[in-house]
Amino acid sequence: MKMHQGDMRPKLLNEAEYQGTLVGPMIRVGGDDAPPFDFWPYFEAIPPADFEGHDCSEGAVSWAWNNASGTFQHVLVSSGDKNVFMVLVLDLRARGVLGHRLLDLNREYGLSLGEPSC
Repeated sequence: MKMHQGDMRPKLLNEAEYQGTLVGPMIRVGGDDAPPFDFWPYFEAIPPADFEGHDCSEGAVSWAWNNASGTFQHVLVSSGDKNVFMVLVLDLRARGVLGHRLLDLNREYGLSLGEPSC
């Protein structure tokens, strides 16, 4: 996967690209920890179609997770729908955003809206 430092053109990650950044176990980042760099310009440039009708416009970060190798951080931006997040994959070494992927836990794991969110 190639990423250019400072390149803010949004890249929708396919399943294989996304899974390749999940080197476990994933380690939860503390809620008070500062982000490694400003990723909001990238977030704001994501095409509306990539949100698949979900509204993440509040920009509320629910969770952030580092992979075990310390190479990627997954930032989960909440949507207005339970268990649905826009995930920004930050490349910690290159200090840039590798890409993004909509994570719909309801669809991917068969969660119902009555079950607790992550």
